[in-house]
Amino acid sequence: MHEILRNIWTGLTTAPALDQLNLALNVAGVWLMIRRSLWAFPVGLAGVTLQGVLFLQMKFPADATLQGFYFVALAWGWRHWGRARGTAPELPVTVLGWRARIITVAAAALATVIWALGPERWTGAVMPWRDAFTAWFMVAAQVLQVRKNIENWPLWILANAVAIPAYWNADHAYTAFLYLIYLVLAVVGWQQWRRG
Repeated sequence: MHEILRNIWTGLTTAPALDQLNLALNVAGVWLMIRRSLWAFPVGLAGVTLQGVLFLQMKFPADATLQGFYFVALAWGWRHWGRARGTAPELPVTVLGWRARIITVAAAALATVIWALGPERWTGAVMPWRDAFTAWFMVAAQVLQVRKNIENWPLWILANAVAIPAYWNADHAYTAFLYLIYLVLAVVGWQQWRRG
């Protein structure tokens, strides 16, 4: 445990400026999303752009591609949350039916298999199955979040729980720490959105 804490502290104190900025932007973006603030979108757009650059440097192609998807989804979400609310103070949080939940998870699982079999051969991905799983379950979570479906949070929790040990094992302790923060924020977000 002491070694883990030391690695986190070393990452926090010695990480390059881009990593520090990435941490600040993305944590702020998720916190604003928990608060259901429209400011989550412009902050998130800046954060995912920077995160995409960092993932390309780390040779995680699915994660880098995912940031491009997040960018488009956040732009769409910004518009959707602003317009779909009409004259109401905010767009309400909604709940999916069981059928939609099953379809969402099945689609993410199928996309995981297809994606893992492709990038492994073509891109030299470091961890193709982990890369594909987190990418597609995060895609599903992002779509649900933009639609303001509460089920986005359990998907974020699952994907972040898989990402943390994967980044740690790939010697990216600072990124693992970032995803640990995301995991905690996803739990908080789920609780906050359930309260309304």
